[in-house]
Formats: sequence, structure tokens, C-alpha cells
Amino acid sequence: MKKDVLLTYPAIFTHEDNQYWVEFVDLKGCFSDGKTLAEAIENAKEAMGLYLEDLEEYPKCTTDIKNIKLEDNQIISFVTINLDDHKRKYENKSVKKTLSIPAWLNTIAEKENVNFSQLLQKALIETLNVDKLRK
Repeated sequence: MKKDVLLTYPAIFTHEDNQYWVEFVDLKGCFSDGKTLAEAIENAKEAMGLYLEDLEEYPKCTTDIKNIKLEDNQIISFVTINLDDHKRKYENKSVKKTLSIPAWLNTIAEKENVNFSQLLQKALIETLNVDKLRK
């Protein structure tokens, strides 16, 4: 049985203007924030998951954090994410698609109260022969 991918990275939490800003030591360009420390930690996990989810190789985690210089308003903490749980959580999220149909067809469909999203999903599932219960 395959084990879930657990990843841990140090993050610097900066308390400023009554909120927390988060920057990861090893994940350049991965930032987050939160109104409370608890919210900042949860948001940091989400940001970390989004940053890492499409990578084939993960950055090495800095474990020796004693030499990282911090300001008075900063703390450092390790943040861990189960990347498989993250992927499962966001796999079924909706994405917005823009499409074009003839105006006359749109008029008729709106008069018939057609749910465009539902109809497109059903058509794609049938056309692609995809299992509806995919999770």
C-alpha cells in the first residue's frame, strides 16, 4: 500500500499590522498570510500544497534553522502538509470555463432554464466515458 506524501518546510511568520505574513525558507515565491497565527498556519499549508502539487522533485528542507536571523516580530515554525490529502481536496474543485454558443441557442436554453454547467459536465462525462464517481 502506497504511503501518503508528507512534506515539511520551515516558514517565517511575521506579525505586522495585526496580521501574520508567511514566507517559506525553501519555497521561493511561496507566501501566505492570516489574521491570526492559526489562520496563517492553515493558509500556509494551502499555499505550500499549491506550490508543491505539480512538482516532480521537491526542494530539500532546511532542518538547521538556528542560523536563520529573525526580527523581533518574527517566529519560525515547521509546516507539514499531506500532499495526497491536499490533491484530493482540490481535485474536484470547480474551474471556470468560457465558451461560446450561438445567440439563438442561448435564448432557447435560457427560456427552458437549462443549467449550462450541469449540462456541460454531463456531456463531457458521457463523451469522455469518465466514471461519474471519480473522487
